[in-house]
Amino acid sequence: MKANTTSVGEIRPYKYRPVLFFALAYLFTWLFWVPAIFVPQEFGGILMLVGLIAPAAVSTVFVLASGSDLLKKDLKIKLIGLYKVKWRNVLLAVVQFAGIVACSILLSLAFGQSLDQFAFTEDFSFTGVGIGSALITVTLASIIEEVGWKGYCEDSIGAYMNWFWESLIFGALWSFWHFPLLFIKGTYQAGLMVNPLYVVNFFISGIPLGFIITWVYLVSDRSILACMIYHLFVNFLQEKIAMTPETKCVETIVVTVVAAIIVITNRDMFFETRHVGKLLETRYGVEDSGARAE
Repeated sequence: MKANTTSVGEIRPYKYRPVLFFALAYLFTWLFWVPAIFVPQEFGGILMLVGLIAPAAVSTVFVLASGSDLLKKDLKIKLIGLYKVKWRNVLLAVVQFAGIVACSILLSLAFGQSLDQFAFTEDFSFTGVGIGSALITVTLASIIEEVGWKGYCEDSIGAYMNWFWESLIFGALWSFWHFPLLFIKGTYQAGLMVNPLYVVNFFISGIPLGFIITWVYLVSDRSILACMIYHLFVNFLQEKIAMTPETKCVETIVVTVVAAIIVITNRDMFFETRHVGKLLETRYGVEDSGARAE
């Protein structure tokens, strides 16, 4: 998925800094989330929201302070280049996850779960967090997170390796980023603390999901909007479909199988290394890493 070639002149190549990015994203998120554990829920909700913004804020600062016109152009296109979104692929991804949920519920019947799970729950699992309606919270989380993760983060890892290893590393780091939420009363993650298996399953599930969302990102021409839509749909189904915690453990297995199928059927996408060391230059057709887009 190579974009049209850009006219070029002299430029300074940009070097991504994934370690620094994650260090700052974790720092500024947890700086607000950890205190939220100890304060009343109405104040904790505000701290949670501020912490949620941190990866997007760090990502934006990294891009604006990069001194790279190509990196700034890339973020602008990923944010507002709606004409580049592959809507058929987005729809396919959404339908695919709905299938994952349905398959997980059906498989859970073998473990004594009920068909009653094919229903909507009355409430969200974190209505007590005190930051407005849960639906708005889910929507904001999907939008804000993806600005950070797709605005800079995933590319910063992918610039140094193929997308298979990038997906594995990103999925693990993204999953563990949620860790303080386990101890904040009223969050979905805190509700998992009744059983260590549910907690372990939550963190493991983020890894295969990382492969799927990377696929959504790449097949949609690296569109942030496409990832926002997919993330929102996943969050909504996870919250509103009446799956039991046991079924969500089954769901992790199903997600892993689907992720494996996606990788196998898109081997070139996940294992090519043509972009390594020259991600932006490859995307915009810049032959020389010392060129500057006009």
